[in-house]
Amino acid sequence: MELAVRDVEPSDAAGLVRVLNPIIEARRYTALDTTFSVDTERDYVIDFPDRGVWKVALRQPDQTIVGFQVLEPYATYTRAFDHVGTLGTYVDLDLRRQGIARRLFAATFDAARQKGYEKIFTFVRADNPAALQAYLGQGFEVVGNAKRQAKIDGQYIDEILIEKWL
Repeated sequence: MELAVRDVEPSDAAGLVRVLNPIIEARRYTALDTTFSVDTERDYVIDFPDRGVWKVALRQPDQTIVGFQVLEPYATYTRAFDHVGTLGTYVDLDLRRQGIARRLFAATFDAARQKGYEKIFTFVRADNPAALQAYLGQGFEVVGNAKRQAKIDGQYIDEILIEKWL
């Protein structure tokens, strides 16, 4: 699949929601439990932190959004964590394992370094081994387990803590 990767734009909101909401609705891949409207997503893009990195993958030549990655500052209440970002990766459920995440990782890592990030820290659902393997394949390491970290539809979900030094 031919892809282009670029920074997110507010006009991408409908495409972002088209990728994200089915992932949330599947109840298997993310700790997010509530779907998003196009207006809410557009507002989130508009208000996104300046130090954040938000990349979208577009299938060519039709320019359809097929995945995206969001890297945000780990914490804004202290400068002690300015070197750390948190990351979320979302790929169209029908297009997984086609190199979309790999392309997003490369673009996100480069942009994160340029913005002064040194480390990426994130969580992966323990019951999502494919996501964990994707992150491990990009050099992330497991640093811990958070038991019963999320609760969705009355069910507890463990999360695996992972990090990567850039």
